[in-house]
Amino acid sequence: MEARLFIAACIMYAFMLLTRWLKKQKKLTLSAVFNKWHGVFLFLILTCALYIFLFVMNGGAGEPYPITKFLIGELFVLGVSVYGYIIAGKATSKEQEKIIKTDVDWCNTVYFAGFVASIVMFFFIQAFKIPSASMHNTLVEGDHLFVNKAVYGFRIPLTNIRFGQFKNIEKGDIIVFEFPAKDRTQLNCGGQAQYGRDFVKRVVALPGDKVEVKKGRLWVNDKEVTNEPYAVYENVERVPELENNDPQLYQQIWQEHLLDNYLGLELRDSFGPVTVPADTYFAMGDNRDNSCDSRFWGPVPRENIKGKAWFIHWPLSKIGLIK
Repeated sequence: MEARLFIAACIMYAFMLLTRWLKKQKKLTLSAVFNKWHGVFLFLILTCALYIFLFVMNGGAGEPYPITKFLIGELFVLGVSVYGYIIAGKATSKEQEKIIKTDVDWCNTVYFAGFVASIVMFFFIQAFKIPSASMHNTLVEGDHLFVNKAVYGFRIPLTNIRFGQFKNIEKGDIIVFEFPAKDRTQLNCGGQAQYGRDFVKRVVALPGDKVEVKKGRLWVNDKEVTNEPYAVYENVERVPELENNDPQLYQQIWQEHLLDNYLGLELRDSFGPVTVPADTYFAMGDNRDNSCDSRFWGPVPRENIKGKAWFIHWPLSKIGLIK
């Protein structure tokens, strides 16, 4: 999201510089140039606004971009731009000056706001929309929330270097992270490609912990985890405990994020044991019987974690901090 805001800000900044150059060269006084310039301005600024709006309302990187809605919106944008083009062609010189001033002011507002917002969203806050039922009842489909990206440390752009960490990642934290796929060809969660998507899950085990699932229940370090009031289970027939005849191979395949390609849905009830590698975390959905999580696709690398789920801002009936 922050990258898209930054690109939109750059487009508006470039258009503002072009406008000033055209005005200095006294080319905007020509009606044939002025009406085209105003039409292009309306198209650019409304397209940027539409693109960002749909991206935010669709949950950021959590969901595929709604291209159909964008194309429908672009028809409206095109109509407004054509109307602005026609009106600008009839403007007097005084009206042209007023329009130029208004458009430049809007350019300045948009590019400044875009630059500031992109910095804030890169380092501090990310918008996210819950795409599935895997975190039910804590978070349900359609919940819109803010992710605290600063709490686990600021990340230097284009690197995995972090600094200024306020707290460590702990068991029970709800995290938002980029799915740990090595490339676009990796298939998980029922044979689907999840590359580049953002997931939300709860951390249940830390680096070095031993993790098992027996009859659907979570075990960490040889003890059943019972203090999970948020965990939801269904009354379903459980898969008998599967034999793990080659723990080393099992661990390797799991770390390579490919275990569900071999064992599939059986991992819901019978998993492990595995040891969470250094700098990775074991994450599960609160809706344990309907969650594609670390049981199926492996550990979450520290570098993939974007932040902690922090605050629900929509719907209004659920507004508040996330626990």
